[in-house]
Amino acid sequence: MKGVILAGGTGTRLYPLTRLINKHLLPVGRYPMVCYGIERLRQAGINDILMVIGKQSAGLYADFFGSGENFGVKLNFRVQESAGGIAEALELAEGFIAAGEKFVVLLGDNLFLDDLTPYVQQYEQQQSGSARVLLKPVDDPRRYGVPVFDQKQPELITYIEEKPKHPKSKYSVTGIYMYDDTVFSIIKGISRSARGELEITDVNNRYAEQGKLEYDILKLWWGDAGTPESLREAEVYMRGVLP
Repeated sequence: MKGVILAGGTGTRLYPLTRLINKHLLPVGRYPMVCYGIERLRQAGINDILMVIGKQSAGLYADFFGSGENFGVKLNFRVQESAGGIAEALELAEGFIAAGEKFVVLLGDNLFLDDLTPYVQQYEQQQSGSARVLLKPVDDPRRYGVPVFDQKQPELITYIEEKPKHPKSKYSVTGIYMYDDTVFSIIKGISRSARGELEITDVNNRYAEQGKLEYDILKLWWGDAGTPESLREAEVYMRGVLP
């Protein structure tokens, strides 16, 4: 199985820090933020990884990571030319993923303490053409994509509501997704949202409509290190994850 880390984006919530450097290279402890995603994939036995990055810091990525050998993985890079959404960035992985191959997608600013191994094993047992997302209970689900569960088949998600005023569950969809190569045809079939982006929620809802979106729930700490406050929180929780 391969891995894809999406590390483009403009990082507006962390401005003016992100005026100087891509947010995924900002330090969390002794390491750039995105290093923790690499380590979680490596820990789960996923060593062949594509990083989708923005133009702004492409040279810094190449200088710091090189081939990935020092991190125990093989790294490939592709550049997202514009901020056109998560699904647009994911589409750049087409060709890196072979026909019928399953893979794990991480958003580079999602940091977490769970070992991915059992979740990857669960996805390996799912049928081809299906997807899996990881969830986490949160205090204020109105800030996130919120899953609505199938009442007859509780292992399935019926649909995902994006930042609902009245959430139907207490869970957030985290930035950890599992797909096979069928995801690329789904991306080609969705339209841009009102903000001009290809939304990953639209992709996941296509799977949900087909009864093919399953989930697991993270047991340990998870955070979206996209604000100054959450960046400081991540530094506390991720201490010791990397040597």
